[in-house]
Amino acid sequence: MTDATTRPGPGMPCWASLMAHDLPAAQRFYGEIFGWEYEPGPGTLGPYVRALRDGVPVAGLNATARRLDGPAAWLPHVAALDADLTANTVRECGGTVAVGPLDAAEDGRTAIAADIAGAGFGIWQLAETGRGVTFGQSPGAPVWTELITSDATWASKFYQMVFGYEARTARTVPGADRLTLYLGDRPVCGIRGVDGRLPHDRGSFWLVYFSVPDADASAARVRELGGETAEPDETPIGRFVRATDPEGAPFALLQQPTAG
Repeated sequence: MTDATTRPGPGMPCWASLMAHDLPAAQRFYGEIFGWEYEPGPGTLGPYVRALRDGVPVAGLNATARRLDGPAAWLPHVAALDADLTANTVRECGGTVAVGPLDAAEDGRTAIAADIAGAGFGIWQLAETGRGVTFGQSPGAPVWTELITSDATWASKFYQMVFGYEARTARTVPGADRLTLYLGDRPVCGIRGVDGRLPHDRGSFWLVYFSVPDADASAARVRELGGETAEPDETPIGRFVRATDPEGAPFALLQQPTAG
């Protein structure tokens, strides 16, 4: 479950942030879906708030999409020992760095980058007192991330070089172009190759999954609030619904199996 006292190690997902155009509208939408409350965060990249669930920070929302003239999108952030060194490695491996690295108040040092296919992600060098977020099962918290791209194997090589991951064939959907990236024996994220079936308005992108107690009820609320959803799907990790918010940012709802 999400644990605010855990400090993610290098290469681990440690945060998720929304790049929105209309920040107040995004706050209202996700607050209704996930039960979030908000507190001000560092304004390094413009207006920014932290989303809280039961008093625990679980995600960030900012207006960076407007500043960068890009589509609204959720970005996973990866922990790094040295944000500047990691940003240089991203460039050396064929990726780009759009913002930073720069200091984010007392929280640490951050950058916004993109892989060789253009999928955006964050680099986060946590301050000595920073804790980040451990992805887990708490309702309203990020639980998993998956890269949606044209070719899983091709894309995976970039992340293996930058973060030292090992790619293994995912066994959730036999025959599909899917990989899981690992650090040691710990799964970190997934990659799904969709062979040219990418959205024309955004290309490759990272899909952030959020834990919900009832995927169908949450999906219905998404639609009521102006978002869109696909049909629910049963998977080995739970009931899953792909969604987009009213600005078109993709995200996913995951109802995980209950223990026992």
